[in-house]
Amino acid sequence: MIADLKPYPEYKESDLPWLQRYPAHWVIKRGKAYLFCVDERSKNGKEELLTVSSARGVIPRRSAKVTMFKAESYAGHKLCWPGDLVINSLWAWGGGLGVSQHHGIISTAYSVYRSRPSAKINPRYLHELVRSSAFHWELQVRSKGVWISRLQLTDTSFLDAPIPLPPPAEQAAIVRFLDHWNGRLEKAIRSKRRVIALLQEQKQAIIHRAVTRGLDPNVKLKDSGIPWLGEIPEHWEVRRNMALFSLRVESGVEGLPVLQVSLRSGITMEELDQFGRPKKLIADATKYKRVHQGDMAYNTMRMWQGAVGVSPCDGLVSPAYVVIAPRGGTVPEFYDYVFHTDLYKQQVNRQSTGIVSDRNRLYWDSFKQMPNLVLPETEQRDIISFILKETGGIDLVITRYEREITLLREYRTRLTADVVTGKLDVRAAAAQLPEEAEEEPLPESEIPEEETEGEEVEG
Repeated sequence: MIADLKPYPEYKESDLPWLQRYPAHWVIKRGKAYLFCVDERSKNGKEELLTVSSARGVIPRRSAKVTMFKAESYAGHKLCWPGDLVINSLWAWGGGLGVSQHHGIISTAYSVYRSRPSAKINPRYLHELVRSSAFHWELQVRSKGVWISRLQLTDTSFLDAPIPLPPPAEQAAIVRFLDHWNGRLEKAIRSKRRVIALLQEQKQAIIHRAVTRGLDPNVKLKDSGIPWLGEIPEHWEVRRNMALFSLRVESGVEGLPVLQVSLRSGITMEELDQFGRPKKLIADATKYKRVHQGDMAYNTMRMWQGAVGVSPCDGLVSPAYVVIAPRGGTVPEFYDYVFHTDLYKQQVNRQSTGIVSDRNRLYWDSFKQMPNLVLPETEQRDIISFILKETGGIDLVITRYEREITLLREYRTRLTADVVTGKLDVRAAAAQLPEEAEEEPLPESEIPEEETEGEEVEG
């Protein structure tokens, strides 16, 4: 059905870079012709707490993986209702907006817009339009500020943005079409994610067995003396991390690349952020920490999630990271596997401290006291080789599925943009779609980490 879609029979020029030609019977007006600002406040602060996700729009805070400021009372905070457009003015350029399906309390830093009674604008169509890759151009150029990360979209600037609007029946057809096909694409993506999760479990089981029991199935075991670790090979020992690593505290020097710790790929060098913008770097290299090739570094706030890795080269890392140098006999790649096991991450979480649980930090003083495994260097290298061999095929399959998910997402993004900007006529296709039962929302446990990145942290 999608392959049979064709353009509209007649177009006219819009003179807008992101829209160009649009259907001749559509109307373009400024946002203020359709929407107006509202600032209504909670009297008792008892309504549901909401936030804006760059990945999912307006969602309940309980399902957002983002640090929230916990106020003593939410009385006097802003409210929104179903159908209201909510925009995080400091995160609009990154996709922090959407039409709410909930009634609840939002941050006082957010803007709320409501449709004028005469506008005849479908809130679901508005949601798809303003979150489309095409309209993203308007959000970027209209957000102003000194720093890229603090660009602000004012009410005046947003309400002056042009909004193309089809007739009401056609808006409903567009919403119906996108609901159907985006739902089908999401099901395909979700099934691939589940396969990836199973493969990751298989991979983790191989790694966990190898780094905690070794490669000899007949080896004699002994009690490690650590309740959460249990039995280990008889010739292995348990010592504190300070016996395996030393703290490296060196100021950065000019000419070295700036590295970062990723949850997925360890220490990498990324020049662009997740939105394709150049990352803001500190001009004074001495403000960074220096890391040497073969050192390990971890993010103090996310070590409990596995934000640790082995540096592939000399470089610079954030001053918020801890840099540790392996002592003699310590193979960092082996301990990278150890630190990424669920067992060790759980212990890291217990040792991390902070006021808010999901922003706990693991400092060197706590890390160095944590127990770890000690085994011959040759055995560490044998285990590394075994893991690479046993999990190599799994990694290839995971990479293939991840690439397929990326392609599906790109297709979904392009399809949505083409439909809401009138590049494709979906009226006939929407009329032929079957009636479908409303789907349950995606369980929080199935929302992947990458879809929560970029959510603005409230203060």
